[in-house]
Amino acid sequence: MELLEHIGLTELGTLRDIAPLAILVLFFQVVVLRKRPATSLRRLSVGGIYVVLGLGLFLVGLEQALFPLGKTMAAQLTDPAFLKLAPGAVAIWTDYIWVYVFAAAIGFSTTIAEPALMAVADKAASVSGGTISVWGLRIAVALGVSAGVALGTIRIVTGIPLHWLIMAGYMIVIVQTLFASRTIIPLAYDSGGVTTSTVTVPLVAALGLGLAANVPGRSTLIDGFGLIALASVFPIIAVLAYAQISQARAGRARRAPASPGQGVSNTKEGL
Repeated sequence: MELLEHIGLTELGTLRDIAPLAILVLFFQVVVLRKRPATSLRRLSVGGIYVVLGLGLFLVGLEQALFPLGKTMAAQLTDPAFLKLAPGAVAIWTDYIWVYVFAAAIGFSTTIAEPALMAVADKAASVSGGTISVWGLRIAVALGVSAGVALGTIRIVTGIPLHWLIMAGYMIVIVQTLFASRTIIPLAYDSGGVTTSTVTVPLVAALGLGLAANVPGRSTLIDGFGLIALASVFPIIAVLAYAQISQARAGRARRAPASPGQGVSNTKEGL
């Protein structure tokens, strides 16, 4: 009964949060545009109900499963018994190697499953006429998030100031942007935002908070946050690098001289 009551309260809260957005859209549709919606009122109503129910259940799932899972995994991976520390010994940053591996795996897997990234990758592939590969973009972004989350856990363990890593990351982005193609720059920058969405943020945030709470000498408020910021920078670096590597390979392929057999074959085909 407590769970059902919690779900009901969460659904009501979700409805209250979505109401201003629905009122704004209806106002512009009726007062400003003065046109009937292209979709029937019945479909709009059913879709709105699905949105409210889905968001409410998603929020309950975060509270009941994903947040506790991230904190539990962080606590288990930093347990002195798991680290095999001698009594009274102080762990050093190399003792937390499995934390970094887990963080990288979580960053990669959650990004691959991110619905926002799927939508952006599909749109990018369709708009570019297939020049941008859906899986190529998704894997590049996932690798970037994986590197960012792993580096963020190293920062929490070692106590490296967050702003140094952020400044260094954006310096790399600026240098890459100077040499990148104009067609990929907007997509690369958007890739940093779509990764920090419904699937990635809860687990990564819970991992950071749980890790900061269990590593001696770390503050949950100061050190526990910041993983999402790094997870937003490194996908930009990864996508720009992916595009630049692809361009370099395509350039080498165009400059490579054709073999004698290929030249004869092409001549015969032309004739």
